[in-house]
Amino acid sequence: MSISKESELEGMEAISEAVAITLRKMREYAKVGMTAKELDEYGGEILKEFGAKSAPKLTYGFPGWTCISVNKEAAHGIPSAKKILKEGDLVNIDVSAELDGFWSDNGGSFVLGRDIHRHQPLVDASKEILFKAIGRIKTGVKIADIGHLIETEAKKKGYKVIENLAGHGVGRSLHEYPEHILNYRDPMNRQRFKKNMVVAIETFISTRSSSAVTLKDKWTMVGDKGGFVTQHEHTIVVTDGKPIILTRANEIWN
Repeated sequence: MSISKESELEGMEAISEAVAITLRKMREYAKVGMTAKELDEYGGEILKEFGAKSAPKLTYGFPGWTCISVNKEAAHGIPSAKKILKEGDLVNIDVSAELDGFWSDNGGSFVLGRDIHRHQPLVDASKEILFKAIGRIKTGVKIADIGHLIETEAKKKGYKVIENLAGHGVGRSLHEYPEHILNYRDPMNRQRFKKNMVVAIETFISTRSSSAVTLKDKWTMVGDKGGFVTQHEHTIVVTDGKPIILTRANEIWN
């Protein structure tokens, strides 16, 4: 969407705070031995307290309030009772929701407990690259140039990007124009960021794979060549200067 009046900005701020605080509290609540379902139910209760509705459940009938991907799961992981969180797991939580007709999206990967499998460098790379990408976004910047920045920075750090997972417009629904804010440069994409545009910018940084494939459960995605993937995401409003980071309360950069 494009923000055209103060009430729309206020609506986006309200739902963005809801998903951001939910993400932050879920990350803090996650403990070794807990099931992904327990963590998801906790997140679902927080969303309810805000009066917000889970976007993946509302839009797609997803079997969970939030997406929780663990270790080699790249995205859209089902928060099942069989998924038990362990020391050193690479965990990704993606929280998106709707409130009073406004939608917002955010996510973040982290290492649970001690980094015994040495995932932290990948997590840090994803966070740093998202920070750089968002810092470059303003009115008139080519969307493809942000994709180029993300891919270039990933390669500098020895990583790849997942090419078929991307950021997107958001606001009046979960996915809007621009539909694909890719993690690499698409020379055919001549779209530019416009003032007051609301977008969800996300990184998908990978150790081995450049594409994600869907498993038999029809939801969970993993890298086509294995390895691990980290994701970090903020919903922002584009301005003539620094973007307004609507989901800053998730504290993924802390």
